[in-house]
Amino acid sequence: MIDLIRAAGRDNPNAPAVLSPAGTLTYGQLTEWAESLARGMSARSFTRVACVVTDPVKLVAVLAATSAAGIEACSYAPLLHDAGIDELAAAFDHHVVLTDRDLHLTDAEVVSVDSLASADGEVAAPTSMPLLVLTTGTTARPKAARHDWARLMAPAMRRARSSDERWLLAFNLNQFAGLQVLLHVLASGATLVVPRSIQPRDALEAMVEHQVTHVSATPTFWRFLVALLDDASAARPNLQQATLGGEAASAKLLDDVRRLFPGAKVSHVYASTEVGSGVSVGDGQQGLPLSVLERPDNAEVQFRIVDGQLEARSNVGMFGYHGDETEEAEGGWRATGDLVEVRDGRIYFVGRASETINVGGVKVHPLSIEDVVTKVPGVQLAHAYARSNPVSGQIVAVDVVPVLDSDLDDLEDAIRLACEILAPAAQPRRIRFVEEIDLRENKISRSKAAQ
Repeated sequence: MIDLIRAAGRDNPNAPAVLSPAGTLTYGQLTEWAESLARGMSARSFTRVACVVTDPVKLVAVLAATSAAGIEACSYAPLLHDAGIDELAAAFDHHVVLTDRDLHLTDAEVVSVDSLASADGEVAAPTSMPLLVLTTGTTARPKAARHDWARLMAPAMRRARSSDERWLLAFNLNQFAGLQVLLHVLASGATLVVPRSIQPRDALEAMVEHQVTHVSATPTFWRFLVALLDDASAARPNLQQATLGGEAASAKLLDDVRRLFPGAKVSHVYASTEVGSGVSVGDGQQGLPLSVLERPDNAEVQFRIVDGQLEARSNVGMFGYHGDETEEAEGGWRATGDLVEVRDGRIYFVGRASETINVGGVKVHPLSIEDVVTKVPGVQLAHAYARSNPVSGQIVAVDVVPVLDSDLDDLEDAIRLACEILAPAAQPRRIRFVEEIDLRENKISRSKAAQ
């Protein structure tokens, strides 16, 4: 990572690396900042650090510094509370936490990022550039995947590069997807646009103000963005690329994004913290083409389906989870947790193995229900989950965020009518209208237990 910044800082030091509410940070300034932090970290003899940094611009400099010094960094969610930080630090053996917050931790040493900058000292060339990346943890406590910056950079280095691109940061940088966006920007000497928050309304404001050309975000983010832009008075950015990833993308959502951004290339990607960047699909269809199962043995990522679950073997993904130091770098076949069905020559995602609802012995997958519900006019977002039932064990419940000013009685009738195409066990027995659905990193939180 630091090599990409150094190259851009050398070739075009005045080019904007980051645009944020705080102003413009050039590649020359970013290079100097990262080098200064790397000297300070080396002087402290850090080898592994956790990062709890609320300012994404500052975190970019911190991550660049750790890559320069060969220090294994691990970014936690920026607003995680002290007890949560203590829990993760204990789980992942982090004794040093770098931060721009006022933290009071039980065991780990708290070090202010601003105190690390140093004009003196040297940084030895690292023998490796390790990185620990936490999974999103939408269904459980996150795991920590062991990566290397060089492997993560491979997909970014393959794509066509243009320094004129302006990429929105719609993920936090503790997320694998956020790191991928950052590396795409740095590999091109392009510009990262940081909004006030990753909430869709703030993101749209930054997209318009800074003339963003490329956006990669979760389908949940795009659903909210579509709702904002369907207001005729909303200013619309002129995108060149719209990418959906992190969750399954429905056909309706892909159509909506194409409708709103007719000049943009629209694609959805299959990637994960464990596998890395697996495949990008730009044919406009939901799911994956069957051809992904026919990749040769030397492909960076291979896929297969075993007992209805997608498995992957990756040469650009993680080495293993923290605590599993014996796993070989090339790994083996790994269950992704994604359940799939093959229909009409296409691979469709039907849900996560951990999210299956058992209705009287019948397995029901939330995604298929959510796809039907979100097609109903007046539905902005839906979350299907299990609800305890004394007769069948579980029934299907759905939380729905309606479009503003919807007639809820009519909308409920429309949802129930639409769901009649589903198997009886999959038809929602409870529909609840809510103002918001619990999200984690702009993805639906799937940790809700049966109620």
